[in-house]
Amino acid sequence: MAVFEKTAPRRGSHSVLEWLNDERVRSVLYQVLVAVAVVAVARYLFTNTSENLQARGMSVGFDFLSSEAGFSIAWTVLPYKAGDSYFHVYLVGIVNTLVVSFAAILFTTFLGFIVGIMRLSRNWLISKIASAYVEILRNTPLLLQILFWFLAVFSLLPRPKSSFGLFDMFFLNNRGLYIPAPVPGPGFEITMIAVLVAIVATYALAVWAKKRLYATGQPFPSFWAGLGVLFGLPLVVFVATGAPLSFDFAQLKGFNFVGGASVPPAFCAVLLALVIYHSAYMAEAVRAGIMSVSHGQTEASYSLGLRPGMTLRLVIIPQAMRAVVPPMISNWMNVVKNSSLAIAIGYPDLVAVYMQTSLNQSGHAIEIVAMVMLFYMSVSLSISAALNYYNKIVQLKER
Repeated sequence: MAVFEKTAPRRGSHSVLEWLNDERVRSVLYQVLVAVAVVAVARYLFTNTSENLQARGMSVGFDFLSSEAGFSIAWTVLPYKAGDSYFHVYLVGIVNTLVVSFAAILFTTFLGFIVGIMRLSRNWLISKIASAYVEILRNTPLLLQILFWFLAVFSLLPRPKSSFGLFDMFFLNNRGLYIPAPVPGPGFEITMIAVLVAIVATYALAVWAKKRLYATGQPFPSFWAGLGVLFGLPLVVFVATGAPLSFDFAQLKGFNFVGGASVPPAFCAVLLALVIYHSAYMAEAVRAGIMSVSHGQTEASYSLGLRPGMTLRLVIIPQAMRAVVPPMISNWMNVVKNSSLAIAIGYPDLVAVYMQTSLNQSGHAIEIVAMVMLFYMSVSLSISAALNYYNKIVQLKER
């Protein structure tokens, strides 16, 4: 009769299995494996690209940034002339992109809040107009809207001699919008300091008024007082320093305007298209945020004697912002990224002057594409971080 002895498992293999069955160990192990795979793929792509570029006699690096760019740019905010470096072209494109994007974000948010509130109006006509605005514009491609404003509106405006004028200071024609150009004089920096002080004082006043309202129940006219501080303090300083600011007005001489400041039709078309298109999405976010606030909040505020305007401003909007901010983050980031569509009508944004013209002249495609991607990624992450911080502040905190 054979006797079978039970073989004991090896101690080493048993401990290894226990170690691998640990959830924390597996989590770290998987992350390490993924990181190694990503590094390996990135290394392969980098070496393969470098070898291919060297085989074709193409240089790699950022030395071209100091080289002269032999082309002019139609419209710039930063001073620029043909022969400046490619790095300066990069900065010019960034500023042109940020100017139109920042203006579009401001007007988009303002118009989106108005249209979103209009959609909830009890007035049937106002509500239907706002609904049609949202449904039509949100379902039309942004590129088509940009082309519409540029080709069907601004390109058909009259010539400079027949410009649309306002107060003999503002002129609109098929060459753009002409506005007075400010010319600061000695001492104007004091007024700018007063503006910064007024902004800080207005914010502090609003915070104090809010705390006072919650503590005593007595409202303070912080809006009108804030306006008085915001505009009154800089105005007093401006007058006291001798009004060190003059304006250069555009004047029609020959076939065009001379003097003043001008904004090209492409800028106007891009700005209008971005604002109108993204305000439709913003309006839906605002409407959804307001509807997420319980109607009992409104009834409770009315029972406390608050008027509809104060109820909307002090009760509904602060609570609705908790639901509005997350989609607003995506909306703001899309405004910046979609501004790159301005290349279709020749607006000199970063993509047009750097990723197109500079790339064609220098031939450094990888470096230029990487720098453009880095810019858009940095702006998007900055917007996301700022609004996420605000969203964290306004969120309800459990006690």
